[in-house]
Amino acid sequence: MPWFVKIERGIIHKAVFDQHVPAHVDYVKNLIAQGHQARSGYWAERGGGMLLFQAASMAEAAAIVQADPLIQNECVEYELHEWCIVVE
Repeated sequence: MPWFVKIERGIIHKAVFDQHVPAHVDYVKNLIAQGHQARSGYWAERGGGMLLFQAASMAEAAAIVQADPLIQNECVEYELHEWCIVVE
């Protein structure tokens, strides 16, 4: 399955953002359980992060991103890209 990356930047106050983090964590754990090999994290300097995951197509990847609580609650702006692995 191809890899995809959602690169995100927070757009709301951190206290509000943090209210949605537990739902996001549960969401990512569910993606892992479904076989999407998801990994999520934030930049050390804060203000943004990344979700790396596998999906069958760009359409499926876009649907996965739209179901993320951080997107549904308008916590972040994001870019979605297919990631082409060169070396493993």
